[in-house]
Amino acid sequence: MNIKELAEAYKDYIIERRHYYHSHPELTLQEVNTAKSIMEDLKDIGVDEIIPFQNGWHGCVGIINGAKPGKTVLLRADIDALPVAEETGLSYASEKIGVMHACGHDTHIVMLLGAAKILQTIKGEFSGRVKLLFQPAEELGVGAKEAIRQGFLDDVDACYGVHINPSVTTRKFNFESGARMASGDQIDITIEGFSAHGSAPHLGHDAIVAAGAVISGIQAIVSRFNNPLDPLVITLGTIHGGHRFNIIPGKVLIDGTSRYFNPKLIKEVEENLKLVVENISNAYGCKGTVEFMHVMDPLSNSDVHLVDLARAAVVKLYGKESLEKLEKSTGGEDFSYYMKKVPGVFGFVGTNNPNIPNSQLSLHHECFTIDEDVFAGGAAVAAQFAVDFLNE
Repeated sequence: MNIKELAEAYKDYIIERRHYYHSHPELTLQEVNTAKSIMEDLKDIGVDEIIPFQNGWHGCVGIINGAKPGKTVLLRADIDALPVAEETGLSYASEKIGVMHACGHDTHIVMLLGAAKILQTIKGEFSGRVKLLFQPAEELGVGAKEAIRQGFLDDVDACYGVHINPSVTTRKFNFESGARMASGDQIDITIEGFSAHGSAPHLGHDAIVAAGAVISGIQAIVSRFNNPLDPLVITLGTIHGGHRFNIIPGKVLIDGTSRYFNPKLIKEVEENLKLVVENISNAYGCKGTVEFMHVMDPLSNSDVHLVDLARAAVVKLYGKESLEKLEKSTGGEDFSYYMKKVPGVFGFVGTNNPNIPNSQLSLHHECFTIDEDVFAGGAAVAAQFAVDFLNE
């Protein structure tokens, strides 16, 4: 049987495992049972070696050795879930209140398990070895760095990763050169004023009024400080302040994120945020501080050969019509750190099926639903890429 036929043969297995992982999600840094179940699945598949993450991290690497020595290729899946209360109504919906695989990492797990079954079946047909990396903590942007620290990429010649994408037609794939996903930062702003009675605002320094001015001022970083030819997004997602309707608030906390493709903006965004927050807060008699944490680098498919190899794998299995174009995304992905260490390629697996309600919804939505027919194809393309790279 060829890879496409094997993927279809293992389709029911892949979907069954998806139902299990979807109904048993675990949050970032808490993927204890997820990692344990993956290692049990890999053992059942019969991979040659299973190496767990160490030092309190929850993930693993499975290794499949080919017929002869050769190169090493790494296929990666992320495994953590989100603090989202699921509302899909699926029979296999999350059994944990307030936790959901709303980003589709459960599908990444099972597509890689499907690829593992395929590669284990045909291991006599390729040289070298395949590393199957099941990575924790992608949602915080720290899992890839830890995988690198633990040495899982030290002997790797190339890496491959994908993410499901509701902007791509179901059962189609996107692999393109150039910038694909944005850099991401976490922004924590504190504005400290001075409390007073609401009837006597002149006796205090209103942190909420200062915060309103700061929020408006931050938008000028995008519209006036930044070169419009360099895309930049600054989103403030939470604001907390005040204790009672008739008290001048003395403290406000604001959290947000910035996204961009040009690495030079890392320093510029941080400097401009501090400039705006500190000076506007001071104008209102308050003190403003910024904690800026760079979470992940921009992701770019700079290795044209690996992009071509991934595209060729899709065409070989499902025809040229199964490739679809997709604009770069301001979403973030810590797979970018792997690609700084070794050559790599990152792509997208389409899930948008007009016949399946909610499959068009954005990732992280509480009702996001996926066309399960895509999983076998995702497994097949990963396996085909690995074989083609190793046998070059």
